[in-house]
Amino acid sequence: MKACVYADLEKVEVVDIDLPSAGPDEVLIKVARAGICGTDLHIFMGHMDQRVTKPLVMGHEMCGEIVEAPDGADYQVGERVVVEPTVFCGMCAACRRGNTHVCQNLNFLGIDSAGAFQELWNAPVDRLHRIPRELSDNAAAMIEPLAVAVHDVRRAQVELGDQAVVIGGGPIGLLVAQAARLDGAEVIISEVNPYRLNVAESCGFRTVDPTKDDLAEAVMSWTNGAGCDLVFEVSGSAPGAKVMTDLLRVRGKVALVGVHASPPEVDLHRFFWRELELVGCRVYESVDFERAIRIAAAGEVDLESLVSKVVSYEEAYWGFEQMRDGGDIVKVLIDCQS
Repeated sequence: MKACVYADLEKVEVVDIDLPSAGPDEVLIKVARAGICGTDLHIFMGHMDQRVTKPLVMGHEMCGEIVEAPDGADYQVGERVVVEPTVFCGMCAACRRGNTHVCQNLNFLGIDSAGAFQELWNAPVDRLHRIPRELSDNAAAMIEPLAVAVHDVRRAQVELGDQAVVIGGGPIGLLVAQAARLDGAEVIISEVNPYRLNVAESCGFRTVDPTKDDLAEAVMSWTNGAGCDLVFEVSGSAPGAKVMTDLLRVRGKVALVGVHASPPEVDLHRFFWRELELVGCRVYESVDFERAIRIAAAGEVDLESLVSKVVSYEEAYWGFEQMRDGGDIVKVLIDCQS
């Protein structure tokens, strides 16, 4: 069967692999859609070569249909599901404290072991979430990144009336903005890509292009000189990390979402001077998946408009190129039955 693998630096290949066999506590899923995400781009660009084993079947944003299930399982053949791709050990200090999503021995499917960029994928039964029929395959494949956003907003403790700035208007940034707005925040999105700025504005958000306008000045004008309550640093960029502290009010909070490939410059004096808070946001917990599914099924977030293109395996390299080069895309999905 077909699969898309990371073969080497900036090299993805379509290969033929053996059909997977599900273990006693696993289901076999016919993968419908799988999204190319920022983590996949980090792998593609070689930033995670110390962690991954090549060739790697990437992919963890997905949806599909169960085609095999073990006897007595709570899931049945024919059910549509998404996979929460964090397999934890249950024994480390983090797990014993209940923080299994950041297990110190985490097996993140699609990074540490084979992922969803294949026609059939075996996944643990206890990592599944059902998808309601009203969600299309494209929308369902966006549940995993939406769960990231729900987790980020929950970690930031967004309150009604908060003024929040999202730095980075990619898929996660746009979903964070929607989740924060749903919890009562007013949101500005800072983004440099014109296409993504247009998508953000079509979703009803105020935007700032920091290459054209001073972001700090715009935020101070918006907040009458006080500074905003929250900043979500989603860009993973050095300029984003540098400016984030300039935007906040006294005792404001930074939610660090983006993955920084190298340590960025951060104004620690500003943290001291304004008694700022910094909270790290990594992946999600099961409660975040369940809420993501509920709000998506209720139509409270717009997922479909973030899907720029659905491609075949053979076109997957184009998707990585577009992400790397800042092309006119938000989210590229792979049709895993193509």
